[in-house]
Amino acid sequence: MRGRVNRLGRLVGTAISFALFGLGALGLSLVWFPLLWLFGRDSGVRQRRAQAAIRCCFRLFLRLMSALGVMSYRIDGAERLQQDDGCLLVANHPSLLDYVLLASVLPRCDCIVKQALWRNPFVAGVVRAAGYLPNVAPGRLLPLCEQQLAAGGTLLIFPEGTRTTPGQPMQLQRGAANIAVRCQADLRLAHIICQPTTLTKQESWYHIPPRKPHFHVIISEKVAVDPFLADAPTPAVAARRLTDFLTNALMPNEQGLAWERQ
Repeated sequence: MRGRVNRLGRLVGTAISFALFGLGALGLSLVWFPLLWLFGRDSGVRQRRAQAAIRCCFRLFLRLMSALGVMSYRIDGAERLQQDDGCLLVANHPSLLDYVLLASVLPRCDCIVKQALWRNPFVAGVVRAAGYLPNVAPGRLLPLCEQQLAAGGTLLIFPEGTRTTPGQPMQLQRGAANIAVRCQADLRLAHIICQPTTLTKQESWYHIPPRKPHFHVIISEKVAVDPFLADAPTPAVAARRLTDFLTNALMPNEQGLAWERQ
């Protein structure tokens, strides 16, 4: 009986959290971001202020979910992200909350998002104001990534392209590796552990796990791209080498044994 009451409480807390998330995104789009346009002439300054607002809102959202007993979380190594101007941040992707967790501690977050989000009434204003990049054809996307990285941005990418299916091996696409190779940008690794699993691709928000999930985010070592470029006859070969490396490096490991903590 106690377990059922706890699960019902987390269901209500989850509903409240996501309702406030949607309202917050709408409020930013309708109030705060138009003010940035009104009082800020420089597009770069506007984007940085928009990202700072998003970062603060994500921190409040995570604290709200934790206070309501929906989830708990811990982020180790966030201070390393201060060193990552012009760098890719790549992570595994077990849950819908992965982006929120990482963006809440990134000093600057330039994210590649699905084109569908640019038409979503709740978040379209957010992704536009923050200067996020639409996931368009590679020929159009690479120059945009290069421009953001050259300006000191940190490009957050989930190489799987979608959330991991629990119990299935990771299958990485080559998009992240191609960007790193062709823009000659180093990569910072992040590992996200969620136990028990929640908000996977197969689960809706109302699928509440039997106990409160805990997220552990580990910001790990920085990987130089130069060794993958060395002796590679073509950028495609270098990208394939880097993808193979990332597949092993980002493999979920609950004890974190695959990570070298510096």
